[in-house]
Amino acid sequence: MLTMNDDLEGALKEYLQLLDKESYFEAHEVLEEAWHPLRLKKHPLANLAKGLINGAITFEHIKRNRANVKSKAQRVIASYERHKHLCMSEIEYYSLFKEACEKIEMLKLKHLEMFT
Repeated sequence: MLTMNDDLEGALKEYLQLLDKESYFEAHEVLEEAWHPLRLKKHPLANLAKGLINGAITFEHIKRNRANVKSKAQRVIASYERHKHLCMSEIEYYSLFKEACEKIEMLKLKHLEMFT
């Protein structure tokens, strides 16, 4: 059964806190719960949220350092890369989305060897 959360703002705030704690899987889960209602409503923010979900899970793959981690990280981050342009000043919760994108970009720099 899908767990859904209609509090996108709260989910984004928790997502940011979890990224800071390097709790990437949990960050992914929190935002995914808020993504489900967006996806079902075909909300314009659904793809941006999905990109951030995949951004977080990319770094969970890196953290776990399983086999083929580099190819997994590159494959999963591609969703974030496809949708990050949707973070524009006109969108609802722009400052939270912007901060989330900035954190993913900082993590990409920290793990640059995975993406080159």
